[in-house]
Amino acid sequence: MTFTIDFLDDGRVLEWAATSAGAVVTERNDYTPRFYVGSRSPAADIDLTSLRRLYERHPDVVGTEFVARRPGFRRQDERVLAVEVDHISRVTSLARQTRQVDAYPVGDLACFNVDFSREFRYCLETDLDPTPATELSTLRLSVPMAETSKDTYTELDVAGESVTGSIEDILTAVQAAVETHDPDILVCSTSEVIPTLYEMAANGGISDFTLSRWPEVDYQQLASRSTYSSYGRVGHSPARYNVPGRAIIDESNTFFYGETNLDGVLDLVARSKKPVQELAWASIGNVLTAIQICEANDRGVLVPWNSWRHEFFKPMGTLHDADRGGFIFAPEVGLHENVHELDFSSLYPNIICTRNVSPDVIRCGCHSDREDVPGLGYAICDDRGYLVEVLQPIIDARDEIKAEIRREQQCEEPNKDRLQELAGRSDALKWILVACFGYQGFSNAKFGRIECHEAINAFAREILLTAKQRLEAGGWRVVHGIVDSIWVTPDPDVAADQRECLDTIATDISETTEIRLEYEAQYDWVAFVPQRESDAGALTKYFGKVAGNDEFKIRGIEARQRSTPQFIEDVQRECLERLDESRSPDSVLRCLRAALVSLHRGDVAVDRLVERNRVSKPLDKYTQYTQNVAALERAHDQGLAVHPGQDVEYVVVDDQKSTQERVALSHEDVEMYDPSYYETQLIRAVESVLSPLGWDQADIREALAETQETDLTHWL
Repeated sequence: MTFTIDFLDDGRVLEWAATSAGAVVTERNDYTPRFYVGSRSPAADIDLTSLRRLYERHPDVVGTEFVARRPGFRRQDERVLAVEVDHISRVTSLARQTRQVDAYPVGDLACFNVDFSREFRYCLETDLDPTPATELSTLRLSVPMAETSKDTYTELDVAGESVTGSIEDILTAVQAAVETHDPDILVCSTSEVIPTLYEMAANGGISDFTLSRWPEVDYQQLASRSTYSSYGRVGHSPARYNVPGRAIIDESNTFFYGETNLDGVLDLVARSKKPVQELAWASIGNVLTAIQICEANDRGVLVPWNSWRHEFFKPMGTLHDADRGGFIFAPEVGLHENVHELDFSSLYPNIICTRNVSPDVIRCGCHSDREDVPGLGYAICDDRGYLVEVLQPIIDARDEIKAEIRREQQCEEPNKDRLQELAGRSDALKWILVACFGYQGFSNAKFGRIECHEAINAFAREILLTAKQRLEAGGWRVVHGIVDSIWVTPDPDVAADQRECLDTIATDISETTEIRLEYEAQYDWVAFVPQRESDAGALTKYFGKVAGNDEFKIRGIEARQRSTPQFIEDVQRECLERLDESRSPDSVLRCLRAALVSLHRGDVAVDRLVERNRVSKPLDKYTQYTQNVAALERAHDQGLAVHPGQDVEYVVVDDQKSTQERVALSHEDVEMYDPSYYETQLIRAVESVLSPLGWDQADIREALAETQETDLTHWL
């Protein structure tokens, strides 16, 4: 079956299928993509005949016809204009011309099925399954950081082997690897590897170098690099390239491949009809949208070009009640013994499925007299919503995969490869389920509706409150609860023989709420961390020792933060072990003192002190001279392009300097670091460990000062 699709400039399409004997190509010259034009409102009476005549005269239009389609889930079949286009690259520009027709203001006409990615559109319109029928072969090409800005590589990792030398040496090694592996997928540390290798071949006079399976085309550029901002977060999208006959996975621009594996990617390929290459660079929301588009297509529903969904009228009181998230019980700061955690299984997706929360049925007209959503009074139609049809198979599939994982783990000799495959698939589905809730409140969601977002939160609040009341009635004390998780300890005022079994309570709650409440874990102890500069508990910062093994569950503190250097993380984890052994700050402080001695003696390997931070804006937009700025200046002087949304990695060399000498980039030969700076970071990390016991940084420094001269001899 086809795994990648190429579009040639002359309109031909190449379908590449993976077989046991290698890739097989099918050439097609009869593909004509189409989009649709209809009325934005079902009440509008618009004659599309004139628009049809205009399109019929357009040189890029192959044909037009009137067809019956549903312009939305809440609308029945209507007469719309279908426009067939001679090349896939012309769809958007032709649709845009609809808005330029004077007789039809923007508010009257709507275009549908416009902004689809190329391969996805092809699969959707031709009913092609892009799931490969056999295992795909891969070849990895990785460029060292110091080489990324060069026009000519002198070092390149090819299939796990480092290759150095001249242009000819590098290209010969790449060509040999391509011929040996014949990869269906090129996994690149950056997509810029593709054009750079071809430029090297041109500069070196090597005419026979190629990565392509199609002799007529070496490679294509699909998109230029760009920087974007989404909900206050800056991101960077690298340039995208295509090599005919091979899918490209850019490790610098892939979520699902990075967070799961190829098995996870392929599972979503089958569900979304997005081939490997497109799915690899797609966001979670993009894949979820593709799955929803497939469901819409099956129902004969067209996909709006731009999100357009008015928010229904709400009284002021309803607006106030609706503007809330999930239920949260403030955590009790401190260290709690014998703690049990219970979690609702996929709470938000299951709320959608069990309560039938979907944009096409929320606040329906046929049941306007009902108040189905607690606290908001929204009605929900009895007809099954399309979103339920999208999510229920994913929920069921993940449950089956998790069950298979448990069965495999219980085998005498578990198959590690099989477990890895299952874990990748499970994680991929998890991310889709995680995104389904937020997507409903996303302003640019094609099928989102804010009332769905509000209803899901309302049901979630009711469910967690129900769970709390039942647990307390059963003799348990709630020490923390947030959205879909709740932590309890035995109520000291309830006798042990009067306390109900948690399994029994969980079963009762599951039956009452129609969503499974699972026993997640028992902890010997759990510590809830206070907010900095406050005694109130931080909602998502805690750590604890899982009962029966050596595992710690850590959330929110430095050991789980991506910017934390490895050395700081290791020390913090060791401090947790000391706390577990003794429940005493003294043992934690002894661990800290030993780490500080190593740090100030210069015994810590520099590569364990690397910080990784995201660049939020261009270099010239920073107003303060931060470590990031110093690192960006060094990168700029070395010809390394680091764009907003990308990460910069560095070691702090002298934090007192206000020049780029403040830091050194991680790939540089760094021989020294700033022990005082990392001392501050260490103390901050240890504060997170001791703060549930009432300690802050001042207490820690005071305790260190008492022993500094006698025990540490001034770090010498």
